[in-house]
Amino acid sequence: MIIQPLNEQHLSVMMAIEVSANAFPWSEQNMSSCFGARYFHFGMFDQAQLVGFYIAEMAGPDFTLMDIGVHPQYQGKGIASQLMAHLVEQSQTRGAENIFLEVRASNQAAIHLYNKVGFCEMGIRKNYYPAATGNEDAILMGLPFNPFAM
Repeated sequence: MIIQPLNEQHLSVMMAIEVSANAFPWSEQNMSSCFGARYFHFGMFDQAQLVGFYIAEMAGPDFTLMDIGVHPQYQGKGIASQLMAHLVEQSQTRGAENIFLEVRASNQAAIHLYNKVGFCEMGIRKNYYPAATGNEDAILMGLPFNPFAM
């Protein structure tokens, strides 16, 4: 498997992964809007097949993980960990001082992954995400490359 840059030609496969991996997936319009100059995107390929991806936004020294997804057939194989390690490396190379993200409070697998990478909880957005029974909280997490800068 190999990690390579993505472009808009990959959008339909990214959306297929997004829909298959999330109960409340992004819309194609949301994902398409993340192909501007301030974003970078990488995907994990199993031969020629895209099996996972991430989208990150650059806003000065603060970068944000906008989305990460792994096809359900490839989950549990360390792909998300490899993508997160790649995100950290790319962010440092591009001059980031921090990476931020938000995650559903119920997504314990993702929270565990982010903690393993070094992210820490920074706050909560109450009732931020739609859920089957109303709304659920978002946990805000951050990874400072210079912990004294935050």
